[in-house]
Amino acid sequence: MSTREAVVAATEGLHARPAATFVQAAKKCGVPVQISMGDKGPVPATSMLSVLGLGAHCGDTVVLSAEGEGAEAALDALVAVLAEAQ
Repeated sequence: MSTREAVVAATEGLHARPAATFVQAAKKCGVPVQISMGDKGPVPATSMLSVLGLGAHCGDTVVLSAEGEGAEAALDALVAVLAEAQ
């Protein structure tokens, strides 16, 4: 299993549009990806309600984990999505 930390850059955090963008990107990864923050999670990165339930705000650090062939590429892509100030 591969893990990576990422900082949420969107000014409204992982809410509404930024969360939807993140979830859509996670669905395209082709490998199971989970996201956690502090003592919350891990939850599936492909579940909008679960991602919203983390309550991540701008500047919060989340941890992404993925396994399988392509896990590193998936994490790279999702870290890039979270780094974009949307």
